[in-house]
Amino acid sequence: MNNQNHPAHARRLRALAVALSASLLTATAGLAVADTPKAASKAGARDEAAFIEALLGKMTLEEKLGQLNQPPGPDNRTGPQAEAGGLDQVRRSEVGSFLGLHGAARTCQYQKVAVEESRLGIPLLFAGDVIHGFRTIFPQSIGEAATFNPAAVEKSARIAAIEATAHGFHWTFAPMVDIARDPRWGRMSEGSGEDVYLGNVLARARVRGFQGDLKRDDEMLATAKHFVAYGAAEAGRDYNVADMSERTLREVYLPPFQAAVDAGVQTVMASFNEVGGVPMHANGPLINGVLRKEWGFDGLVVSDYTGVWELEKHGIAADDTAAGILALDAGVDIDMVSDIYRKSLPAAVRAGKLSQKTVDEAVRRVLRLKYKLGLFDDPYRFCNVEREQARTLTPEFRQAAREVARESLVLLKNEGNALPLAKGKLRKLAVIGPLADSHPDMLGNWAGDGRPEDTVTPLQGLRTALGSATQVSYAKGASIDGKDTSGFADAVAAARNADAVVMFIGESAAMSGEASSRTDIGLPGVQQQLVEAVKAAGKPVVAVVFSGRALTIEPLSKTVPAIVAAWFPGVEAGNAIADVLLGDYNPAGRLPVTFPRSVGQIPLYYDHKNTGRPIRINPDGKEEKYTSRYLDSPNTPLYPFGWGLSYTTFRYDAPKPKLAKIGAGDTQQVAVTVTNTGTRAGDEVVQLYVRDDVSSVTRPLRQLRGFQRVHLKPGESKTLDFTLKPDDLAFLGLDMRKRVEPGTFIVFAGGSSDASQQAQFEVVAQGR
Repeated sequence: MNNQNHPAHARRLRALAVALSASLLTATAGLAVADTPKAASKAGARDEAAFIEALLGKMTLEEKLGQLNQPPGPDNRTGPQAEAGGLDQVRRSEVGSFLGLHGAARTCQYQKVAVEESRLGIPLLFAGDVIHGFRTIFPQSIGEAATFNPAAVEKSARIAAIEATAHGFHWTFAPMVDIARDPRWGRMSEGSGEDVYLGNVLARARVRGFQGDLKRDDEMLATAKHFVAYGAAEAGRDYNVADMSERTLREVYLPPFQAAVDAGVQTVMASFNEVGGVPMHANGPLINGVLRKEWGFDGLVVSDYTGVWELEKHGIAADDTAAGILALDAGVDIDMVSDIYRKSLPAAVRAGKLSQKTVDEAVRRVLRLKYKLGLFDDPYRFCNVEREQARTLTPEFRQAAREVARESLVLLKNEGNALPLAKGKLRKLAVIGPLADSHPDMLGNWAGDGRPEDTVTPLQGLRTALGSATQVSYAKGASIDGKDTSGFADAVAAARNADAVVMFIGESAAMSGEASSRTDIGLPGVQQQLVEAVKAAGKPVVAVVFSGRALTIEPLSKTVPAIVAAWFPGVEAGNAIADVLLGDYNPAGRLPVTFPRSVGQIPLYYDHKNTGRPIRINPDGKEEKYTSRYLDSPNTPLYPFGWGLSYTTFRYDAPKPKLAKIGAGDTQQVAVTVTNTGTRAGDEVVQLYVRDDVSSVTRPLRQLRGFQRVHLKPGESKTLDFTLKPDDLAFLGLDMRKRVEPGTFIVFAGGSSDASQQAQFEVVAQGR
């Protein structure tokens, strides 16, 4: 269905626009001719405002609150009357947007009713969770972060938007920009990990990829979620309290949202948690204060699923009406699923408990987005069945998914050069493990419209890549989280009959994501025992580990010589993994999260502070007792943030700041030279960290302030230039204002947060 097939509907809506604007014609009459692009922009903004004000003036209170109502699409309901009920709601102007309703023909059916059969003909928005692909599924977001490649992440979001809009969506609830430092929290899988700098960069990349400038029919509204501090849920338990200082909130959890706002994100989603005793769906100081007033965000805020109703469970609202008033007053414009705004707030407004002004401002924000998407001019611009078919799971999209997937794979360990496998000499390969041939688990969670039958499993990928020259045997060995060991015998027999073994182990896709917190984040079930049994067969064993979070895999690291972190790689999982295992692609993924040795170390992240008693080593080589340490474990992680190996090796020279001294408002250039000292070409992710030696407020031991992915041939050296701006050296002072203080700074350069090559420069108060 496309707009050419419905000229009457389009004409009716355009006529409505003309009629609504007629009363304001005098105010806008001189805007038809613009001498400059800036003037044209102002003219467009005034035309938009005039149209929206005229439309708002014609709406009843019930119609206004209907625009703030987002029910689930009929596909998400039960009962034979779901479809008819949904369409009847649209006719009555009780719906402004739908959650999860998609398909070009289906959405246009609903759009037709909204435009042709409702009183004012206001078009609908169709929204859903398009996180890491719609039908062409890319790696889980934490895996995309492991690429340390903003261009690849932006391309993934761009393709997701192309597919999703072809299927009728206008709006995605992504990107998730929550900083996550507790891997017990399952939703670590949906974000960019523990680091603020990386989180900021990828938040901007994803917003650009989804949204563009909203001028094309394949661009969609993006949503920065979950505002704010959802990743700090206590004990890693989903939906739990997040309590912290204002400093931590502003230095760690708020910045990625500000980065998304600066990139032009049009919507923000409130989070389920409370902060400082105030649930976020009622937190006016953070939504209306920080987000809107301080940062200048002029888009809309949407609740999370039943988040408005949950204010009653939090214990700050006695009933639905109180919950709705609290949420709308706090700046939550759209009520997802609760249906409280529509049902309970008309009476509240008429009773004077909620101001009409508050309602009108929320409705303006909804109408502005529909205007920006061009829906008032052409409500069917996203309705095209032919486009839906042409833009779904194309060979080009699959190739892009394969490229991003192999960039996401992290080589954690490679003792004795166990990898890559000797492709030309490998006669027999044993493929073992519960995830070796599991189609659904390759997709990860929140996989849009991804389908298991679209995926390539590791077993399939290896068999295709090796061809008939290598005999590939397969044994599942055990289930992912069961206790049954009866399959061990087949696995061991397959290993004994092979030249090498690759084991595919880890979490299922359902073990991470929303409502998937875990207290034990080691290998589930009997998988570690399976690895040990197979290793005892005496053949070289490589482990590929799937997860949506950092895992505590120290026992595994002591058992096998080589480990690859695969996350959940998407539809091209098997091909991408085969590319890496067989040496057709040299891995360069890097950890966006720290891998702890044990759960007892959590939270564990690289940019921690020193404490007054950091670990000290006595002359006898032992740790001094009265320092910040454990009795039963090192403080150090199993694998640090930024870690990742290659099939080649790299050498770093000490970084070279351009100037020995700079002013507090100046920029600093730092040159970093890296050399490929191995025998293979490969990518290196060059990372730059900064430490403020002495400051009026305690600072982290080091913070990421730049990274570049560079390709080097054997023996080749390249010098990379990094720019440190004042913001890269700044922190919030005692007065919570950003500043750069005079003093010495150290820059570290290397291939992980453990980078040891360093240099120093000084910041002086007045110039150089």
